[in-house]
Amino acid sequence: MAPSHPDPTNSRHVAVIGAGAAGLVAARELRREGHSVVVLERGSQIGGVWAYTSEVEPDPLSLDPTRPVVHSSLYRSLRTNIPRECMGFTDFPFATRPHDGSRDPRRHPAHTEVLAYLRDFAKEFDIEEMVRFETEVVKAEQMAAEGEERGKWRVESRSSEGVANEIYDAVVVCNGHYTEPRHALITGIDSWPGKQIHSHNYRVPDQFKDQVVIVIGSSASGVDICRDIAQVAKEVHVSSRSTSPETYEKLPGYDNLWLHSTIEIAREDGSVVFDNGKTVFADTIMHCTGYKYYFPFLDTKGEVTVDDNRVGPLYKHVFPPALAPSLSFIGLPWQITPFPMFELQSKWVAAVLSGRVSLPSQDEMMEDTKAFYDKLEASGIPKRYTHLMPDDSQFEYDNWLADQCEYPRIEKWREQMFYIGFKRIYAQSATYRDNWDDDHLIVEAYDDFVKFMSSYQELLPMLKT
Repeated sequence: MAPSHPDPTNSRHVAVIGAGAAGLVAARELRREGHSVVVLERGSQIGGVWAYTSEVEPDPLSLDPTRPVVHSSLYRSLRTNIPRECMGFTDFPFATRPHDGSRDPRRHPAHTEVLAYLRDFAKEFDIEEMVRFETEVVKAEQMAAEGEERGKWRVESRSSEGVANEIYDAVVVCNGHYTEPRHALITGIDSWPGKQIHSHNYRVPDQFKDQVVIVIGSSASGVDICRDIAQVAKEVHVSSRSTSPETYEKLPGYDNLWLHSTIEIAREDGSVVFDNGKTVFADTIMHCTGYKYYFPFLDTKGEVTVDDNRVGPLYKHVFPPALAPSLSFIGLPWQITPFPMFELQSKWVAAVLSGRVSLPSQDEMMEDTKAFYDKLEASGIPKRYTHLMPDDSQFEYDNWLADQCEYPRIEKWREQMFYIGFKRIYAQSATYRDNWDDDHLIVEAYDDFVKFMSSYQELLPMLKT
């Protein structure tokens, strides 16, 4: 937990970039540790990617660097793909709360319920008072001048009041990674006459009525969007690189939805040929191919780079050794239970900045980071999967973070709930959100929370300040 008596002499002035889930919990944990916090949010509300908008970017593929950027990538029908109990912060359950009928009580609720939960969280801990809305960070760079300003960060931001330049002791980057699209590389696509769109700019299926659509990608968004579009389209063909080359099958429950292997070539006559030998004349190709880490505001003089979607070098996905602890990143890992991990990363960063927890030396952090990268390479894992945690590694990592902060480890019911749900996404992709068999874990979750809060009852008044 937070220290009982934060030492004001160890308080740091910290800029948190972004007021999504990561930025909100980072702000809370930093203030709990006694730091002075300013959250810089370019939007007009909290929530980050969970703040849905019907607006899309004018460039359907989001390739134009001068385009007006829309931060959210949510489609209207999106529901969470992990249960709400599993998803919530450790001391603020994502439970069904009393409401006026506007809330979504389902275990896999719509995105609107997640945003409402984050608003509840922000209200409970008075986080919005730390947030400057409609304030875009233009540049963040470490100061090189000698004297007492050395090692601090100059943060340039832009708002309706003009451009501001402010000095901070530390910067915590929480700007998310679901805004800058990645695209599939398709042979012959430059001469293919159809339309292309990235899922970042997908909201509703109406525009695909009576079309033949190819959806590239079979992860969470691809699974959802192909079924969404199949309600109105003539045909939907899903291209998945995780299938064998000869794959060609109709998905159960649909008479217009097929699964294929990868695309071999797109031709100027409008046809698309798959590796399984099938040819489809398509109107639109939908890229559900993920996103790139992107920090256009961050100037680290080469100390932190993004190479094939690896942000590095980073010690434990958080601290760049050469700039630690004054620069940190919250929320880079993916295919995880996000909110608890953000919380634990934030606790660690806050405790390190106050001096309550120590980091290894710069050389030791670099050695550890290099050993991790070497292990990935030896296992044949591409750089772009550096921050992927699909198996036990995420909970091992969470528990390592908890141990650093002397905080309780991740509950076993949360691990089990995640594993059960994750397997069912692919085994029962059309029904897993509304049919489940883990009710015993829900009972355990609420029992655990009651015990947890009872153990720390004496700390609750302090934790809300």
